Amino acid sequence: MALQIVDGCVNCWACEPLCPSKAIYAALPHFLIDAKKCTECDGDYADKQCASICPVEQVIVDSQGDALNPPGSLTGIPPERWERVRAEIQAR
Repeated sequence: MALQIVDGCVNCWACEPLCPSKAIYAALPHFLIDAKKCTECDGDYADKQCASICPVEQVIVDSQGDALNPPGSLTGIPPERWERVRAEIQAR
């Protein structure tokens, strides 16, 4: 049971101080989560604290590789709508 920070992390330092188990640490090329320390906030918080503050979608994933902040979760824009808008912009 552990979360992971994957490529896409911008090293903003938002998650590190919020981690109740002190499992997040600075590394290169991006922050990492110590699997031995990560409790996924069980018993401390209803929401995963790292994912609740992360400003980048799809950067924090669970043990199955599913993003805790999937596409559209932070912007409120459904991915299919965003793709249509991007296509319209590029066509101009």
